[in-house]
Amino acid sequence: MNLNLSERQKNILRYIAVFVADHGYPPSIREIGKACDISSTSVVKYNLNKLESDELILRDAEVSRGLSLNWAKLIGDGLTTDLGLSTPQAVNGLLGQAANGLAGQANRIAERTVNFFPVPVLGRIAAGMPIRVDPSDRSSADEWIDLNEALYRDREKLYALRVQGDSMVDASVLDGDIVILRHQERAESGEMVAAWIDGLDETTLKRFYLEGKNVRLRAANPNYTDLIFPAAQVSVMGKVVSVIRQLE
Repeated sequence: MNLNLSERQKNILRYIAVFVADHGYPPSIREIGKACDISSTSVVKYNLNKLESDELILRDAEVSRGLSLNWAKLIGDGLTTDLGLSTPQAVNGLLGQAANGLAGQANRIAERTVNFFPVPVLGRIAAGMPIRVDPSDRSSADEWIDLNEALYRDREKLYALRVQGDSMVDASVLDGDIVILRHQERAESGEMVAAWIDGLDETTLKRFYLEGKNVRLRAANPNYTDLIFPAAQVSVMGKVVSVIRQLE
């Protein structure tokens, strides 16, 4: 079927495929606009509406970032080749099968129900100097975020914090991002954690390094010096398992 897609609409489809492969969740309208050189969000929405009416994307208005490609339709209409998505390598493993099983796998993906579960956002965490926050108090959440249950394990241990500061920019964690953490009390050297500093009663987001009797908390920004405390003074409150950037 010839749907007479514009180059802009093809670029949007390509970008959605690559973004989902890289991040595990769909892009926002502003992210699509920036990547596809569209300055107006209304123009992005117009093109998404057109792609939805052509059944090339699926949208759920009740879910944050509720956007996905309709792979069964794309393959059925022969558009994957035109879009440069004809092999599983090209979609970065999204379909998870060799090329000779692509069509059947795409249909199963398109038909699969996507389930989401809520995670509490328990305040802010400093990516800079420490600030006060209690990530263990789930009752304090005044905001929740929906996550795809297929992408996370140990759901009951997950919580989220909104980042404040710029000390982790070289780890692609920016001011205003939401970090998803799995509650745990141990960490391997080099892992990004929420660290509670006893005595200061403060929490900070840093790389964790256990060095003998001390813990080194290292920023991912050369403008910040390492924080070093006695190991007994530092408690790991959780390990970062993903980062979510919301531009809308």
